[in-house]
Amino acid sequence: MTDPLGLVNNTAGGALHPTAPKPPSGPNAAASPSFRDVLIKNIEQVNKLQQDAEVAIEDLVTGRRDDTASVMIAKQKADLAFQMLMQVRNKLTDALEEVKQMRV
Repeated sequence: MTDPLGLVNNTAGGALHPTAPKPPSGPNAAASPSFRDVLIKNIEQVNKLQQDAEVAIEDLVTGRRDDTASVMIAKQKADLAFQMLMQVRNKLTDALEEVKQMRV
């Protein structure tokens, strides 16, 4: 199973993942990705983690895999990523409601 987010076996000691978005600086600041693009990319990553976890579970059930620990880790990563995505969604809807209630 792959680890697209680099959360397992990260020996960088808290350093950012090499593919993590970097803050804009200098002349490339205008070419930074939009919030929409970042959100869509993260949704796709969560979806991939969930699909990988489902494949791992399928492999365990059918006998193609016997490492239950890696299956549990994959499932937990997918669950945590989904919960985080839901929290982001909740914060966005709360912010939208707050903006709607502002008086002009």
